[in-house]
Amino acid sequence: MEKRSQRSHQQQRSPKKGNATKHKTLLGIAIVLLVMLTGIGCGFLTASMNTKSDLADDIRPPASSLVYDANGNEIATIHAAENRMPVKLDQVPKNLQDAFVAVEDNRFYDHIGVDPRGIARAIWANLRGRTVSEGGSTITQQLAKNAYLTQDRTLKRKIQEVFLALRLEHQYTKSEILELYLNQIYFGQGAYGVQAAARTYFGKDVEDLTLNECAMLAGIPKSPNYYSPLNNLQAAQERKSTVLDQMVKYGYLDSATAEKTKTEKLDLVKPDPKSEDKGEASYFVDYVTQKLIDKYGADAVYKDGLQVYTTIDMDMQRAAEKAMKGLPNGRKDSNGVMQPQGSLVAIDPHTGYVKAMVGGRGTDQFNRATMAERQPGSAFKPFVFAAALENKFTPSTVINDSPIKIGDWEPQNDEHTFSGPVTMRQVAQHSMNVPTVKIAQKLGIEKVLYYAEEMGITTLVKDGPHNDNNLSSALGGLTKGVTPLELTSAYGTFANKGVHVDPVVIVKVLDRNGKVIDEANPEQRNVISESSAAELTSMLQDVIRAGTGRRANIGRPAAGKTGTTSDYHDAWFVGYTPDLVASVWIGNDDNTSLGGIYGGTVPVTIWKNFMTEALKGIPAKDFEGAESSGGDSIGSLEDDKSTAVSKKSAEPAKKETKSTETKAKDDAKKQPQGQQPAAPQGQAPAAAPAPSGGGGAAPEPGSSVSKGRN
Repeated sequence: MEKRSQRSHQQQRSPKKGNATKHKTLLGIAIVLLVMLTGIGCGFLTASMNTKSDLADDIRPPASSLVYDANGNEIATIHAAENRMPVKLDQVPKNLQDAFVAVEDNRFYDHIGVDPRGIARAIWANLRGRTVSEGGSTITQQLAKNAYLTQDRTLKRKIQEVFLALRLEHQYTKSEILELYLNQIYFGQGAYGVQAAARTYFGKDVEDLTLNECAMLAGIPKSPNYYSPLNNLQAAQERKSTVLDQMVKYGYLDSATAEKTKTEKLDLVKPDPKSEDKGEASYFVDYVTQKLIDKYGADAVYKDGLQVYTTIDMDMQRAAEKAMKGLPNGRKDSNGVMQPQGSLVAIDPHTGYVKAMVGGRGTDQFNRATMAERQPGSAFKPFVFAAALENKFTPSTVINDSPIKIGDWEPQNDEHTFSGPVTMRQVAQHSMNVPTVKIAQKLGIEKVLYYAEEMGITTLVKDGPHNDNNLSSALGGLTKGVTPLELTSAYGTFANKGVHVDPVVIVKVLDRNGKVIDEANPEQRNVISESSAAELTSMLQDVIRAGTGRRANIGRPAAGKTGTTSDYHDAWFVGYTPDLVASVWIGNDDNTSLGGIYGGTVPVTIWKNFMTEALKGIPAKDFEGAESSGGDSIGSLEDDKSTAVSKKSAEPAKKETKSTETKAKDDAKKQPQGQQPAAPQGQAPAAAPAPSGGGGAAPEPGSSVSKGRN
């Protein structure tokens, strides 16, 4: 009877009371889970800290990490030696203290070691696919992790970190914690702590640092190898600006001082080339080290004795280093580095494994293969062709190579001549600019950029006052440019039947006891159809057979594309066989002219020398995939009447009367005469009219578009 009454009473409850009951139930479950988690954490903490009588004196013995090649042979040792000179907090400039708090943990003086707000902010940013200037971990948590724990990414380790942070906050004052942290943090170049970093980068004691130098140092620990100004000055300057912006945001600086400091130059210590041990695959090992530090932290790499198995094939690496000796010697820059510089990257397109990497001449630490963002010129055109093939174009689709005007821009071919009706195959073969622009105009540039991004290009700028949503992008005139590693990986999509595999350099990582703590699982995604990939490969084979890449003929099936910017700032060749894709880039670090070097000359020669040696002993094979097109394909592309140039205004550019084959032979005999920009220097192409998809702001003044025929 009592139960019946209770049931009747429950049925008479209002919805509001029912919701309140649900909320109370959920709250109760949450409290129980929190208590359980706390209990588990306390158990882990007790088990792991029962010998820690004084946290400040607890230092783990270091062990060097070992790096192995694809065959399991040791190729490098990442030494555990430290450059550390502890200092008291009163020796550290207030600007440096404030910079670290602003960029790493702005609520440092308010939280108890763990900051729920910061964690929530980081989670929300991750869910929305955005980054935040400050991470979810507090300075206290970072100290706990770096000084006392392993870098295992487990729930147990994370709980230990939280409780260690709480204990640190209980045992020490905020000033003492900040002092421990500033003496513990890793700054790259073997420097631990702010004093060693000040000496390493500026040749002075930490107490003598300027605001400019403080902001630079505070930005380095986010990724020590990448943001080291000795490795990548441009990235370090950008990171410094972020630190200054954070200092303004949290009231440590006024905006006028910050803006002034952003423009100040740094007086950096010049590294001694004699002290740098540049062995084989040095750029690759540095890149692997950077990836490891970014994921596990510097202490794990330099102290925990990791065993790192990589993708590098040392036979191919030696072939790459030998081929890169073909770089011409020009002049030494202000840092004493010989110019021009170059890079070579080779990747297995099916696995994403990086088989060889050269990031320069080996006399500095700037890895141009992964860090240099350079204009691709005509090497970007295959993304236009890929988009076209996915949208009813075929290699036989006819485009009229005739004058066109888009806003104030009249794109030109290299020789300022026009060939009339040409097929898309001929456009690729002879790297014609104007038909390429017309194809992109018809498709909409956003489709071209979409395919480039899907193939791994991450440097495209989609919004802001200067972006890539304009038709000059079809000719490789980008706001920022591309890195050789990403461009090589993108071409791997064509060789892998339209499937893109993210590049991989680390196969697996073991701890000092041989336990596997990480294994590669590269992302794969279908980007274009197998038939489109086969048709594009066929077009790019013609580039080598009888086009701008004729000198790249290696006596086996291969496809590729040259790239030369209008002002000779960059020269490329990216090519592939069914099982190996490789790129060669040449340019001056200060982005000055190469003086006539273009993609079809030195880069092609280096590529050919590398591929010939790298593929020695490997049987040649044909590309697979059926070349087919749908019945509703586009036979010819009609000119947009609103952008076509009238015959009268087109008179200065006489129509080309030679056949395409004859022109190819003539082009082979000619050397480029001076600079022949496809778009006026400093004047970006205007947006194409809707609905062509060419809208948006143009690249920065001075951005390079493809030169055209090489």
